Amino acid sequence: MAGTLELEKQHRCFGGTLSYYRHFSDCCQGSMQFTLYLPPQAKDKSVPLLWYLSGLTCTAENFTVKAGAQRLAAEYDFAIAAPDTSPRNTGIPGEDESWDLGSGAGFYVDATVEPWSSHYQMYSYVTQELPTLVIENFPLDADKQSIFGHSMGGHGALVCALRNPKKYQSVSAFAPIAAPSQTTWGQNAFKAYLGDDTKFWAAYDAAELLNTQTLESEILIDQGTADSFYQDGGLLPEKFAEVCEQAGQKIKLRLQDGYDHSYFFVSTFIQDHFQHHAQYLQ
Repeated sequence: MAGTLELEKQHRCFGGTLSYYRHFSDCCQGSMQFTLYLPPQAKDKSVPLLWYLSGLTCTAENFTVKAGAQRLAAEYDFAIAAPDTSPRNTGIPGEDESWDLGSGAGFYVDATVEPWSSHYQMYSYVTQELPTLVIENFPLDADKQSIFGHSMGGHGALVCALRNPKKYQSVSAFAPIAAPSQTTWGQNAFKAYLGDDTKFWAAYDAAELLNTQTLESEILIDQGTADSFYQDGGLLPEKFAEVCEQAGQKIKLRLQDGYDHSYFFVSTFIQDHFQHHAQYLQ
């Protein structure tokens, strides 16, 4: 039944609670998992909500285990919600055959091409269905939401923010796929999920969205210079920064010398991202 939450496990953490939930999703027509950290302050009041979108091959659990975010969330008085990266076990042929398409690789788009369109509606899931569900069930301030993410999730965070400037107060990203229509990753995913007509890709390409929409808040992006995906041209943060400058969008792009694409990189700079979002949420 849609909207019914099943608590799978829960941990006490820095005075708050880290919970793993499962529910039936109308958008994705199947069972979906997400994690939610509620800081100790949530016992007494509604708190701001910071969304985190994970990257390729990740689940709802990677961020909660590896990023070291719960201590910061308790300190900054934020709840953190982290959805899974795709539907799972849908029965779609080939869903589990590739690491960059299907399971773990929803790319935060609403697929329009079969067989993916029957389940892979991740954009609507993370921007509409899941926010409604968590805000109805937990002490969260619906007017104070921000979003960030890593890699594919950084792409998703930028797209969600640019398409919903009134919903999210701020956005940041670690090593995002910042101009997916110009990368092999993005092209392969967009063709599979959205079809060959590239005019439909622009709705899920942050660099293209800047042609029609900018944000009042500054965008923060951190990128490691030793990131092999960056070195191979799969991320293109400088291209995104150029488009931001042309569009008049405030951006802070920081190239972090010697850092790679891993959660060692994310955990090193995550406090800076909390400080960034605190400017807009507190």
